[in-house]
Amino acid sequence: MRRLTEAGRTNEDCRSAWVEKALRRIPAGSRILDAGAGERRFERFCTHLTYVAQDFARYDGAGDGKGLQTGNWDSTGLDIVSDITAIPEPDASFDAVLCTEVLEHLPDPLAALREFSRLLRKGGDLILTAPFCSLTHFAPFHYFTGFSRYYFETHLPVCGFEIAELSVNGNFFEYLAQEIRRLPAVAERYAGRGLRRWDLLWMRPALKLLGRLSDNDKGSSEILHYGCHVRAVKSER
Repeated sequence: MRRLTEAGRTNEDCRSAWVEKALRRIPAGSRILDAGAGERRFERFCTHLTYVAQDFARYDGAGDGKGLQTGNWDSTGLDIVSDITAIPEPDASFDAVLCTEVLEHLPDPLAALREFSRLLRKGGDLILTAPFCSLTHFAPFHYFTGFSRYYFETHLPVCGFEIAELSVNGNFFEYLAQEIRRLPAVAERYAGRGLRRWDLLWMRPALKLLGRLSDNDKGSSEILHYGCHVRAVKSER
């Protein structure tokens, strides 16, 4: 059977689909904080909600020039500019908090989780995604290479949350395929030249092999995957 999506191309689409589904289930009129909103990419899924965007607004797209940078970055349109661990809003002032692909950019992720707990009303939803393994990006604001399911299972309950859903995105084979697709750009930047035509001949069969292995995957995500998708609820206690 032909794969609908080529190996190594599923990361962002799967994450976006999961976030959209999680946001759609939040009751209309709820007040939601998008913490570390950046360019507010998920605002489009919050039209039924009262949306509040927060970010520290210090990343400009160029960063320190190292690792992966976006080149351009638009932080205009934010509602709150502040440290994510000290957001100037009252206790229990939000019905939901969204935080996607942000924890790796925080010097103290646990302080952020505690702040989300403070800001959420009891029974409120925390919608969270974070990479399991990530290359250096947005430097110098990159402090962690990733977070395992055990990080969330250990720390979210301590911060006052009950995990309602925890799933992983991708698997070992998909992650390898993603990085093979990145190889030409990395070679050009860090090895002094781009890949030549004959260098690329091995890539297509390698990607097809990884796609077949992914189709038959039986749990390789336990050693490597793109990242975790978590929905947690602020404890009623």
